Amino acid sequence: MIPPLLRLLLRRLLLLMGAYVFLRLGFYLANRVAFLEAGTDQVLWAFWHGFRFDISAILLQNIPFLLLSLVPAFGLGWQRFLRGLYLVLNAPALAVNIIDSVYFKFIGRRTSDELFTITGDIQRQAGQLVGHYWFLLLPFGLLVALLWYFYPLPTARDAEYYAREPRTIRRFARQALEVVLLAALTVLGIRGGLQLKPLRTGHAFMQTSPPILGHVALNSTFTFQKSFGYEPVERRHYFASPAALRAALAVHKPRPRPGAPRDNVVILLVESFASEYNGVENGGKGYTPFFDSLATQGLLFRDHYANGRRSIEALPAVLAGLPGLMESPFITSNFQTDELHGLGELLGRHGYSTSVFHGAENGTMGFNTFSGIAGMQRYYGLNEYPGGAKSPDYDGHWGIFDEPYLRYFARELSQQREPFLSTVFTLTSHEPFPVPAQYKGRFAAGELPIHASIGYTDFALRQFFKEAARQPWFSRTLFILLADHTSQTLRPEYQNVLGSFKTPLLLYRPGGPLPAADVHRITQQADVTPTVIDYLGIAADRQLLPFGYSVFDSTTTGRAIFLRDNSHFLVHQDYVTELTATNELRLYPYQTHSMPAEPIKNPDPQKLKQYGDELKACLQLFTNGLLDNSLYKY
Repeated sequence: MIPPLLRLLLRRLLLLMGAYVFLRLGFYLANRVAFLEAGTDQVLWAFWHGFRFDISAILLQNIPFLLLSLVPAFGLGWQRFLRGLYLVLNAPALAVNIIDSVYFKFIGRRTSDELFTITGDIQRQAGQLVGHYWFLLLPFGLLVALLWYFYPLPTARDAEYYAREPRTIRRFARQALEVVLLAALTVLGIRGGLQLKPLRTGHAFMQTSPPILGHVALNSTFTFQKSFGYEPVERRHYFASPAALRAALAVHKPRPRPGAPRDNVVILLVESFASEYNGVENGGKGYTPFFDSLATQGLLFRDHYANGRRSIEALPAVLAGLPGLMESPFITSNFQTDELHGLGELLGRHGYSTSVFHGAENGTMGFNTFSGIAGMQRYYGLNEYPGGAKSPDYDGHWGIFDEPYLRYFARELSQQREPFLSTVFTLTSHEPFPVPAQYKGRFAAGELPIHASIGYTDFALRQFFKEAARQPWFSRTLFILLADHTSQTLRPEYQNVLGSFKTPLLLYRPGGPLPAADVHRITQQADVTPTVIDYLGIAADRQLLPFGYSVFDSTTTGRAIFLRDNSHFLVHQDYVTELTATNELRLYPYQTHSMPAEPIKNPDPQKLKQYGDELKACLQLFTNGLLDNSLYKY
C-alpha cells in the first residue's frame, strides 16, 4: 500500500502532467504549419516521447514542493501553504510554455535563458506585449484555476493513518526509506533515465522523425532549465591538427584589388524582410514593389540564407562574419571578450568613419555593446533621435517608425566624414507589425499580419533612397540590403528547413557597375564582411573569419551554415549537409529554399565526406575558437 503522503504527492504531480499535455497540444495546434510534413503517427510518437521531458521538468521545477510534501502535517494552514507553493512554483513554467506557442513562430525554437539576457527589453515592452497578446492570459488563467481547483487535498482518513500509527523505530525507518526512495526516483526522473548522460534538449530531435517534431516533444520549462549551468558549446575533436582543420575549412580570402574604389558602404539590415514577401523572387506576387524595382538595378543574390532565426544573431554575422551556431546568442554570451575583428575595426584602420543606427531604445538586444565590439565608432539609438520616445514618430512598441527613421538616417549620413561605413537596423516589420495611422489601408493587407507592415517598410525604403539620392555621397556609395531573419510564413514552398532561413541579399551602387558575380551562388549573412573587404580592396590578412566568402570570389560557389532543430546545416549548390546532435551526417538534394524532409538514402560517399568534413571543420573552429579565444588561429 502506498502511504498517504506519497499517494497525495503522486496525484499532485499527475495533475501537472495533465497540464503539460494540454500545453503541448496547444503548442502543436498554434504552430501546426511548421509540422505539416509529419504524419499523424509521427506526431503521436512525439507526444508520447514528450512525457520523458515533462517528468524531468516537473520534478526539477518542484524540488522545494517535493521536500515539504513529506512533512506529515494535515492541518488546513499547512495544506494551504503547500497549495500556494505549488502554484507559485508552476505558474511561471506554465506561462513560459504558453508564451512559446506564439514566440516559436519567430525564432523557430523553444525558449532558453534568453528571457534573462533580454530582460531589459522585455520590461520596457511589457505593457505593449500584454496588450497585444492579452489572449494568452486566458489559457494561463484557466490552467492556474484548474490546478487550484483540482489540487488534491488530504482526507480525514489520511490524517488518521499517521495519527494511529505508533512512533516506533520501525515507523521512522520506513519514513526514511520513503524519503530515500523519493529522492532516488526524483534524481532518476530529472536525469531522464539510467543512460550515461542526463537528458538533454538534443535528445528530442534524435528520437523524433522528422527532427522538427523535437520541438513538440520538448516543453519550454525543460529547455529553459537546461539553458542554465551548461557550457554553451561543446568542444569538438574532429581534426587532430591545425593543418587538417584548415584543409577541410575550404578557406577563401579576398586578395587586394588594385584600383578598388574608396566608396562609402551603407548596410540596410531590414527586420523580418524574408524572401517569401517580395515579388521579384516569387513570380511578381509580393508586397515589396520598390524593392522589386531596385533589385533590377543591382545584384540580387537569389540563393541567400540568414545565419540565424533571431535579430540578436544577425549583427555578429553581418558585421563580423560570425554565424549563430550555438543556442545562446554571442552578444549575451560569456564570449563577448573574445578576440573579434569586426568590419568597423577593419575599415576604421583605413580612415573610415563608422556607425550603427537602430531606432529602438539604447541597449536593446545589446546592439550598442556589440557595435563597440565590432569596432563601430558611434551608435545611434532612440536616445539620439530628436524627441526620443516622446517623438510623434514613436510607434508605441519598439521605437521609431521606419519611414521617419530612414529619412533621419539618410540626413545623418551627410554629417558623417567620408568615407564612411554605416549600418541601420529597421524595426517596424516586427511583431506586432504596426503601420502608422496616416497609412492605414494604404498597403495590401495580405493574409498575414506582417504583410501590410512589410509593404510599409518597403515604402520607407523608397523614401530613404529618394532622400539619399539628393545627397552628395549617394553616387559613391555601395548599398547592401538584407534581412535579419524570416518571420511569419504562408507559402507552402517556404515551409521547410531552407525556407525558414531564405532571405534576399541585394548589392546596389548607383554610381556605376559592380564587379561581376554569380547571382545564383550560395550566400549568407556572414559573407557581408569579406564582400566589403574584397570590394574595397583592403588587405585584411588573418583578421577575417573563414566562415563566409566574398560574393565576388569566382573561385568558389559559396556556402551557408546555420543551426536548426539541434542540427547544423551546410548549404552548397548541389547538396545540403546535416550534422545531427549525435554526429550523424545526412545529405539532401539542394533547390532554392526547398529541401525534402528525408535525406538521400544512398548518398555519394565522396560528397558526404567532403561536405561533412567541411561542416565539422567550421563547427570545430567555431566552438573551440570561442572556448579558447582562438577564432583567428586556423
